[in-house]
Formats: sequence, structure tokens, C-alpha cells
Amino acid sequence: MTKSVLVVDDEPNIVLSLEYLMKRLGYEVYLARDGEEALAIIEQKAPDLVLLDVMIPKRDGYDVCQATRSNPALDKVRIVMVTAKGREVEIEKGLALGADAYLTKPFSTRELADTVQNLLGTERA
Repeated sequence: MTKSVLVVDDEPNIVLSLEYLMKRLGYEVYLARDGEEALAIIEQKAPDLVLLDVMIPKRDGYDVCQATRSNPALDKVRIVMVTAKGREVEIEKGLALGADAYLTKPFSTRELADTVQNLLGTERA
């Protein structure tokens, strides 16, 4: 069964590049442009992994992460924070709220691909 990834970002160019990369790696991809849309998709589809920006409209990435982690039915959803917020305190906050990994922009596509594949237990395509 194909693993699924939800890309949550409000920057169209980043959404496009992450969507392309995840599809190239063989994942089914869902897209959300804000925190409320992300939570709706997470609750409906329970994707295997969420690539989550912190600075998104309506509900920020920290809030989305915390809401996802507070729902026991979603405990298998992996969360990777992908954000420009790279200060140590921000990284610690993301991990403390339940993110499985935290990558700061700009990131290498190889690093992102490796992180996703490691969390999902899939092989490099």
C-alpha cells in the first residue's frame, strides 16, 4: 500500500517542489495551505507523514502539531517540521510538541528525502 504525505505550507513554490519530490519518491500527496485545512485533512485521511511549516495562516504549525498529537487516533502520523524558524528554542518547541523531526529552510532535498524515508521505513526510489 502506498504511503501518504501531507504537505502543509502557504508558499506556492515550496508546495510545488515538496509535492514533486514526494511524488517522485512514490508517495501519495495531499496539500494544505493553512492550519485549519491541514487539521481537517489529517483527521479525514490520517496521512502517514506531515511536512509541516510553522508559519502558516489560521493555525500555526506548532498548533497543528500539538492538536495532532493530542488525538490518540492519530498517534501513528509522523510529523516533520519544515520551517525557516531555526533558532534552538524553536526547534526544541517543535520537538517538545511531538514533531518527529525538524528541518530548517533552506534544506537539501536529499536530507528531506532521507528523513521522510527513515520515518516511514521506505527505501530510496
